Amino acid sequence: MTVTFQHLKTNGAFFKYLNKKNQYKQPVRECMLRTMAKLQDADTTEHRPGMLLGKIQSGKTRTFIGVMGLAYDHDFDLVILLTKGTNALVKQTYARLHEEFEGAIEQDALQVFDIMNMPENLRKYELSQKLALIVKKETHNLDRLQAVMEKYPALQNKRVLFIDDEADFASVAYEYKREQNVTQMRVIASKINNLRKALDRPAFLQVTATPYSLYLQPEEMKVHVGKVFEPIRPAFTELVPVHDRYIGGGVYFDKSEKDGHLASYLYHEVEEKELEVMKKMDGRRVKMNRLLSQKNITNIRKAVVNFIVGASIRRFQQRMKGRREQKYSFIIHTERGKNAHAWQAELIQGFETLLTEAARSESEEFHRLVRESYDDLIRSVETLKKTPAPTFNDVYEEVRHSLDEEYIVNSVVNSEKDVTELLDHKGELKLRAPMNIFIGGQILDRGVTIHNLIGFFYGRNPKSFLQDTVLQHSRMYGARPVADLAVTRFYTTQKIYGVMKRIHEFDRELRDAFERGGHHKGVVFIQRDLKDMIMPCNPNKILLSSLTMIKPHKRMLPVGFQTGYKTHIEKTIRKIDQLIEKARNHACATNDGAYLIPVTRAKEILRLVHGTLEMETGHDFHLDEYEGILDYLGSEAQEGAFVWMITKTNRQIRRFKQDGKFENSPDTPGKGTGELTVARKVAQQQPALIMLRQEGKKEHGWRGTPFWWPVLIAQAETAPTVYANKTLHD
Repeated sequence: MTVTFQHLKTNGAFFKYLNKKNQYKQPVRECMLRTMAKLQDADTTEHRPGMLLGKIQSGKTRTFIGVMGLAYDHDFDLVILLTKGTNALVKQTYARLHEEFEGAIEQDALQVFDIMNMPENLRKYELSQKLALIVKKETHNLDRLQAVMEKYPALQNKRVLFIDDEADFASVAYEYKREQNVTQMRVIASKINNLRKALDRPAFLQVTATPYSLYLQPEEMKVHVGKVFEPIRPAFTELVPVHDRYIGGGVYFDKSEKDGHLASYLYHEVEEKELEVMKKMDGRRVKMNRLLSQKNITNIRKAVVNFIVGASIRRFQQRMKGRREQKYSFIIHTERGKNAHAWQAELIQGFETLLTEAARSESEEFHRLVRESYDDLIRSVETLKKTPAPTFNDVYEEVRHSLDEEYIVNSVVNSEKDVTELLDHKGELKLRAPMNIFIGGQILDRGVTIHNLIGFFYGRNPKSFLQDTVLQHSRMYGARPVADLAVTRFYTTQKIYGVMKRIHEFDRELRDAFERGGHHKGVVFIQRDLKDMIMPCNPNKILLSSLTMIKPHKRMLPVGFQTGYKTHIEKTIRKIDQLIEKARNHACATNDGAYLIPVTRAKEILRLVHGTLEMETGHDFHLDEYEGILDYLGSEAQEGAFVWMITKTNRQIRRFKQDGKFENSPDTPGKGTGELTVARKVAQQQPALIMLRQEGKKEHGWRGTPFWWPVLIAQAETAPTVYANKTLHD
């Protein structure tokens, strides 16, 4: 839908005030204006709402408040703001609206109410003003809203704008997970619908960063292989512009793969057994008097010390520049249960006690821990040329002082009461001390603002990962000074990191589709069923741990493995050699050395390769996934199920890169002649399979035996596709 906004006035009292106060940049201002124009022109309902699609902690609230100002200037009298069902978020929203509309409220041009705390006797004078009602998405709040609308009939004649914040939370009509209380969610949707019927021309705007349950609700219809689902879509979608200070998945999962980039130092792997330690107190596993040396809590200890050292580095830098020293935060989010949170708080307190004692005695152990942390963090700090890197002695003394003066405080946040007590006057988590460690679960996800976050220890590890839930847990996303990012670290297992990376890829591709204007075509969802067929897949059934985002020219390859022993795989390697040579002899070749072979032959080769590689913990090479993707990509080509094969031999790749991470780029782009360049050149209608025969020398970290390393490249002419190897249920 192409809509102009030149007819909208930007000098109305409300928007003019907001614009002057916030100094909106042009992309944000135009997003607000386009949204308002479409709300006026489109017939939006709760079933066909408008959509503001942003990223996690990227300025969505700022944007919809700007839309509210425009609405008040364009004949809307009442905004009903639906929020996620937590008291913390209601308080934060109430404080934010009062802050943003302070001038209008002081002049009696606007009244802001929490629906549960409204006066019982509103007067005509108050009802004649513009109104904003904050309503928690919970049955009692909606009943109260219904009662207020019935009590004051004048409200029903006003032009009403519904803004549904965190719209994917309890706003869709149905959901597939039983434990999420389907009946309650349907009640909320139906109550909003009943309220709408009594209003004159209401408009609906949804706001979210995780729109999957909104865009991807398939209708009841049968589809054929490769059919695009046509979900119940919003009437229009506006993308919230991403500001230049935003740090999101592009940093944590894309730029992190560039050697030497600041982002390449952010992720620290945590072993699965350490998450077990975090679940409950176990005196056999954890000795409280040995926390500074015990090996089975190495990464937990490193996370705590890195946070203290990282905050010390930043505060020292700020003091040297004559600036105000900031307070910093660190989140531990691994379990939902309160018993686990209590144990984690005890563990953190134990670390602090022992570290303080060690700092006061200046023990060798303390010196070693601070030195290791400093050496880790200074690598990323030194990538910033304009930010001075403090010496080790400077940081050492800063850390000693911080511990001696009790700069550290840890707080458990796992109930409404806890959050309310921890909020400041703005409804944001209060940073009581220079270094704040928050321990909690679900309540720390959506909406609650946590400032200056430089450490995130994440370990929620369910059997099935839900895309929107996991993404909302990503509190390390948001506006971050790059100097803070340099001392930021993200701790989780390789398995969880892999899932979060897939989620980021899915989220990025969906947003890219909107930016290209291609979202009307939908996204293809496919799965491989038990009959070895590629079938359409209900997107609400996807298991994210078995999800692969396929897009044009995407690379897929096993990473994080060791070869089998020479005596075990030598015979198989010879068989692969023979199969590849046979395939080359019976195939048509290009001038670049690419051979078009049947997908069946490629799958036969991959099956043999799979048996020669031993994957490390947290890394996967699911043969059935690769076979399924090959089947799908091959069947997409009109010429039949074929794949281009490019082979290279005598490769000398090392198992690890210089930074200690597993090598993930065995294919070389070259200058027009590298195998990756060739693969992407020929992979137009058919996919490509690069087969690299490595020497596998011991001095390179292998077991002294040759092996084949496969890299699968999707063809250029393929639609953005979510491939699900498994689903939640039939």
